Amino acid sequence: MTKVDYYLPRSGPMPRPKSIEEAIQAIKQEAFPAPPVQRVRLHAKEFTAVCPRTGQPDFGEVIVEYEPNRLCLESKAFKFYLWAFRDEGAYCESLAARIADDLFEALQPRFIRVVVKQYARGGIELEAEAIRKIQE
Repeated sequence: MTKVDYYLPRSGPMPRPKSIEEAIQAIKQEAFPAPPVQRVRLHAKEFTAVCPRTGQPDFGEVIVEYEPNRLCLESKAFKFYLWAFRDEGAYCESLAARIADDLFEALQPRFIRVVVKQYARGGIELEAEAIRKIQE
């Protein structure tokens, strides 16, 4: 697979991602040098994916907390990345693991914690957490 340069527009409407892979590429290209901060936390309160069993939409939140190493996650690229999951069939637990893996690979932080909260459907709420860290 060849690398395709993809840059998000600096203003105006954001295009819809064609795939999760395209969104990961945008995260890698939009990452910026980390300033001297110890912890960064992003909280996306409008996350949507699809139940792989029923095809119904699942609504929830994604919280990402990480300790930067060399790079920081640009928030517009993060929104673009999360949008790529809108029509993706995935369980809450799988989403937490996938997001943690993708961001860990793209940013190489010292530590990352991803929490996916799925709002109640059928009276049940779900919360899954995935942690990745550099092995010392």
